[in-house]
Amino acid sequence: MTDQYEKLKKARLFVLDMDGTIYLGDKVFPQAVEFVSKAKATGKKIIYFTNNASKNPVIYYEKLKKMGFAVERNEIITSGDVTARYLNKYHPGEPVYLVGTPALEESFAAYGIKLSDQANIVVSSFDTTLTYEKLVTACHLIRNGAIFYSTHPDFNCPTEDGFIPDSGSICALITASTGKTPKYFGKPYKETAEMISQFSGIPFENTCVVGDRLYTDIALGRNNGITSVLVLTGETKREDVNEQNAPDYIFGDIGEIVRFLQLDC
Repeated sequence: MTDQYEKLKKARLFVLDMDGTIYLGDKVFPQAVEFVSKAKATGKKIIYFTNNASKNPVIYYEKLKKMGFAVERNEIITSGDVTARYLNKYHPGEPVYLVGTPALEESFAAYGIKLSDQANIVVSSFDTTLTYEKLVTACHLIRNGAIFYSTHPDFNCPTEDGFIPDSGSICALITASTGKTPKYFGKPYKETAEMISQFSGIPFENTCVVGDRLYTDIALGRNNGITSVLVLTGETKREDVNEQNAPDYIFGDIGEIVRFLQLDC
């Protein structure tokens, strides 16, 4: 008889969503800190991946360290990194108009991407510094033929006080004005799966993504042959799950995975 948890036990890499999965706003989930510690003790690799590109990896690294996570700077990837790598591969040297935070601007600059309000590429993200002027410029450029990209599709960002509009909501506004929809990066898209694979060197069949969202975290697994675990500490409720969006496993929180960790052979 096949062990129903066989795929989970075979995982050598855990790709962890952040907000809603290992913390909520500034509230850390203690069971998540324990999970990471025990996973590493049994030889598993960890990648912290967030679609939230309003902060850059350096900021996330400091936050995770302060919360008590066993974390290395090179274990953190955001949708901003995936987007920047794509721009450097397919639009090398081309300027970009960015609807994003100063932290994301710094991240793009680190990739050598030039930012300009006279660009043929518009990238929209989760911008907590959003102004009407930024929206006007983005819409003007897109109407005049600029390529429209977005770091990630999330409509809402979970906080301790409830949900706030995220990247997908900002893009919906731009789409309503211009009639143009962006190409999205981040989870659940193949560019993210490919970057995780290249970054870790671990095949998809030995990878497990853990997250709280069906249309990003779980869809990343379903779309790319990666084992997926839904945790109920963030956006999704059990009744939201159906045959079309179901993960491989559902747990109340990430700490419940600890009992399935095995030593790597």
